[in-house]
Amino acid sequence: MFPQRNTQQEDDEELRALGYAPTFRREFSNLSTISFAFSIMGVCSSIASTFNTPLLLGGPASVTWCWFLGATNCLALASSISEIVSAYPTCGGLYGASARLCPKRYRARVGWLVGWLNILGQTVGLTSTEFGLANMILAAVSISTNGGISITPGKVVGLTTGLLFIHGALNSLKTRHLAYFSSSFVFINLGATFLIIILLLAITPRSEMHPASYVFGAEGLINGTGGWNNGVSFLLGLLSVQWTMTGYDCTAHISEELRRAAYAAPAAIIIATIGTGIAGWLLNIVLILCSGPFANLPGPSGSAFLAIMVLRLGTRVALALWVFVCMTAFFVSQTSTQAISRTFYAFSRDRGLPDGGFFGHISASTQTPLRAVWLTVLVSVLPGLLDLASPTASNAVFAMTAMASDLSYVIPIILRRIFHSHPEVKFKPGPYYMGDGWIGVFANVWCALWTVFVCVVFSLPTQIPVTPINMNYASVITVGVIVTSGAWYLLSAHRHYHGPVSNLPSEEKNGDGVEHDVPEKASADGGVGEDA
Repeated sequence: MFPQRNTQQEDDEELRALGYAPTFRREFSNLSTISFAFSIMGVCSSIASTFNTPLLLGGPASVTWCWFLGATNCLALASSISEIVSAYPTCGGLYGASARLCPKRYRARVGWLVGWLNILGQTVGLTSTEFGLANMILAAVSISTNGGISITPGKVVGLTTGLLFIHGALNSLKTRHLAYFSSSFVFINLGATFLIIILLLAITPRSEMHPASYVFGAEGLINGTGGWNNGVSFLLGLLSVQWTMTGYDCTAHISEELRRAAYAAPAAIIIATIGTGIAGWLLNIVLILCSGPFANLPGPSGSAFLAIMVLRLGTRVALALWVFVCMTAFFVSQTSTQAISRTFYAFSRDRGLPDGGFFGHISASTQTPLRAVWLTVLVSVLPGLLDLASPTASNAVFAMTAMASDLSYVIPIILRRIFHSHPEVKFKPGPYYMGDGWIGVFANVWCALWTVFVCVVFSLPTQIPVTPINMNYASVITVGVIVTSGAWYLLSAHRHYHGPVSNLPSEEKNGDGVEHDVPEKASADGGVGEDA
């Protein structure tokens, strides 16, 4: 017990050095932290939710190679994020770090932009996960009743909303309960993934498996866009992997609830990214290998993933396994709700929301931000309503998740390189650090270029010719949020938002908003905020 107490004291001192008073209980162990990081990606459920996109737009080869391509490049992004999270382990995550990685005159504007991009990406990410889970549940009901129940937008939106409220209730528990609950997620997540892989390979007759040319080669390139060339239709398959692999920074948002946060958060991000990348690639390969005739997909349920399982395993076994896939999606939403509520809490604490700090409040009974939890639930209902407009509009939510999240990730990575030696920044790395040599520079630059590339891809309409019905609204909404938030900042928000602000008692602050007894860290940050 004594070493654990010392560890918590060190974590709290580090947090005070960053300008924040400890308010959360540090009750996430190494296991629950790693499980949280794996669960935020939810490999088998995330693939189940997005499998149709690469399969039907680019064909089987797009499923296989886009996952490999995306997962490889996402590792560079995860490593770059981990460097920053290790240096700034606060619940603000990359939002809080971005304002510290630039000179004072830019901090408020950078913090504002990254904060709103991060909120947009995480919010629509939660909505799209609940939306995917709702469709998965209804697909199972449709199959079990032999199509007796039709899947309508109203049912999907209603179930999505109900699931959001369930996760709001679960996230109203104390931190120790959330940590205990999270510790089992990784076993169900990876266990379900590998069980599906093993059963599909064991039961599918060798004579009915597709050849390598179909899984990996030109035979598997099937253009379903109606007008794009084969190259573009292939690249549209990146949506699955990029949507699955978002949420790297969610572990950062619970940093103030972790033990040895500067070590645990980046380690969990890297382990989960590598594990999800490998497990997801294997699962995609096996699904394509055992997928049967392409013309029969996605089947009456609308889910190609479930149709393949029913074809090879039978309805009863497939639906039994589908329960665990749905549980994985449920866990993704559970961890996402927790992470997003901490983002709202941090942004409100810094006066980034027009609430006077109302949502930057910690409940005395649970030691968690209950107000921010329920704000998360209510705000996340709104993007789901797009499904009532058109299925294509709802699909844009998946693309918007990757676009907004990745943009919020890459801004602090670029700032960290541009201003690394600026006298008001003086970036001081944490325990996880790739160094200033060519490896670190290459990873940072490459992930920035990759992010710009995928944002262009996700802005493209998935069907040609483009009509108001099949238009991809992801870029329109993302740009709209950026423009609206920018106008808001210029017109009024600049009066109350000045970047991350210390909440330490005045006697503990020095001129930069951090403690006097940890000057080394204070000089590394260049302060927390001008008005702290």
